[in-house]
Amino acid sequence: MKTISLQSDRVASLLQDLSLVNEANYALVQAVRELVLALGKDVTEEVKYGGILFSRSEAFCGVFAYTQHISLEFGNGANLPDAYGFLEGKGKQRRHIKLTSLDEIEKRQVAHYVQLAYMAAAQ
Repeated sequence: MKTISLQSDRVASLLQDLSLVNEANYALVQAVRELVLALGKDVTEEVKYGGILFSRSEAFCGVFAYTQHISLEFGNGANLPDAYGFLEGKGKQRRHIKLTSLDEIEKRQVAHYVQLAYMAAAQ
């Protein structure tokens, strides 16, 4: 239980810092975070690599704030079907979706991609 509490404190601290630095990115991170956490009670979050990493039985995505955008990262994104063509990146495994506004969450089918990654993490 201490680990969960400690991670919750770290997530809260990261979010508080982000809200002070960039309110628009804070809103984006919060919206994506709520969408990911709604996938299931088995989703956990932790601060890692300077962002928030979401896991199920394994890590399946993370959200990271930059100066002009946020990036939704998929560690095994190269294995996800990309029917909408929004996944970016050329690495062996990692893919991402850049977001600059709240309306892009729907336009770029973020719910679809996080659902795919969540389901893949259970296999």
